[in-house]
Amino acid sequence: FDLLLVPRPLLRSTICGCTFSHYTLNYTPNLALLPIDVHVSGEHIQAAKAFLELNGLSYSVLIEDLQVLLEEEKREMIASRTEERNTRIFSYAIYHTVEEVKSTYNSTLRLYITSLMPYKHFKSTGGNNRPANWINFGIHSREWIGPATGLWFANKLASEYGKDPSVTSLLDKMDIYLELVTNPDGYYFTHNENRMWRKTRAKYSGNLCIGVDPNRNFDANFAGPGASSNSCSETYHGPSVNSEKEVKAIVDFVKGHGNFKVFIDMHSYSQLLLFPYGYTSTKAKDHDELNALSKVSTTALRSLYGTPYVYGPILTTIYQSSGSSIDWAYDSGIKYAFCFELRDTGRYGFLLPAKQIIPTAEETYLGLMKILEHARDNPY
Repeated sequence: FDLLLVPRPLLRSTICGCTFSHYTLNYTPNLALLPIDVHVSGEHIQAAKAFLELNGLSYSVLIEDLQVLLEEEKREMIASRTEERNTRIFSYAIYHTVEEVKSTYNSTLRLYITSLMPYKHFKSTGGNNRPANWINFGIHSREWIGPATGLWFANKLASEYGKDPSVTSLLDKMDIYLELVTNPDGYYFTHNENRMWRKTRAKYSGNLCIGVDPNRNFDANFAGPGASSNSCSETYHGPSVNSEKEVKAIVDFVKGHGNFKVFIDMHSYSQLLLFPYGYTSTKAKDHDELNALSKVSTTALRSLYGTPYVYGPILTTIYQSSGSSIDWAYDSGIKYAFCFELRDTGRYGFLLPAKQIIPTAEETYLGLMKILEHARDNPY
């Protein structure tokens, strides 16, 4: 166990299938040595320690006071935003609000915008219905490193087209759709109310709590193991398949397009590269190819800063989950379906310092390009 002590009442934590005081543990790691990160509020610290010690579970404290990190992050954002306004230069090294993300790319060169929801999606220039790649960021709203990486990646593609042979070849043959803020209502909420919010902000009659986990809402063994029927759970699957507008927008667009070859869902944290399946132990029919490609991708990623990644199927690499985006994509015929879990492994968790944005984006780009190049060179 890695114990994140939170002396100030801040979070309602959920973690693993057993009840722990006021905390419900809502997933079971499949690797024996995989740590579980637990948020504990101030009034339950002693009870948490007693519970762990009574059951012979060793633990270490990663973050003594989470609120300190939250306040530090807020100060850094204010200072960075002031500098950005003074220099009038957009910075990819800071975390941006959803409004800033939208306004920044309204006039992006080499990329044009197609509006599918009240927020924006980006796509490379090219003909209609060509083979395409889908990459979404921030489906879980507290995972800020996702949208930040997406912004950097979009700019990289735009600036490297016509200069980098691999990027040029890729965009000449395939389209790339980037959904930079997949859960905009939740993302807005993390900037203004609760930094650690994960779900959507949907409200349903009869539910005690607000929000649905959008990555349990897809039609992939919906409501099965690894998803919760409790509306207060972080992994609540929602009242029905595709009930969330964020999920339905993706499903309708991907199905309507009909020619996606790659589907990538960017998350944090844990430094993992995952592929189907999460809802069954049965290997995907393309398991060997996906596993080999994951090795190539993570090797390229690690080559820049030495950041280690573990790769494999969701269920055997991290935990069982039903209703995930990449399982749905794979079952819908998109062979190259992957989920990146970006930096780090728990030292900062969802509060990854802004100084790590660029290094994270740079290394992820190398791994990501290996997947996109493979799809380009191996049509199906």
